[in-house]
Amino acid sequence: MSQQAILSEMNTAYAEAVYDPRCPVYASFFGALGCAASIVFTVLGASYGTAKSAGAIFSSGVIRPERLMQNTLCVIMAQILSIYGLVASVIISGDLVEKLPLHQGFLQLGAGISVGLCGLAAGFAIGIVGDAGVRASTQQPRLYIGMVLILIFAEVLGLYGVIVGILMLTKSKESVTQCLY
Repeated sequence: MSQQAILSEMNTAYAEAVYDPRCPVYASFFGALGCAASIVFTVLGASYGTAKSAGAIFSSGVIRPERLMQNTLCVIMAQILSIYGLVASVIISGDLVEKLPLHQGFLQLGAGISVGLCGLAAGFAIGIVGDAGVRASTQQPRLYIGMVLILIFAEVLGLYGVIVGILMLTKSKESVTQCLY
């Protein structure tokens, strides 16, 4: 076999090893989208929940100023949602590399969307419940415990998204194609 044929065969083998259709160059883009979706949607939910319940907190603070700090629970719970998004984004960004399997990129996108949209929905729920609950508990303080329970149920919606997102990210690393450069 000539040296030219050997080099040609080696180049073909190298090209086949480097180019794998399961590892396209755009796969990391989907992971980056998941990373961004996670933080953007949860922050949108947290900001809505904060803004909606803050209006009720301040308006009810005029009637009962001694309950102002007690009613800030809604805002605190809304801000926890943004922490969920931050945690998911940090986990996703830790696995982003230049060339990764398409399967892993899609799972990172799915995890980010899962965390982000669940956080957005939870933020809407916290904002609406917080607004009504703060106004009602200002008029009747015995309603505060009921408001807290409903806020917990609303917060758990965001936690469900985090759990599903972590499960998806864990699966994205199991028995995955190794992409060569």
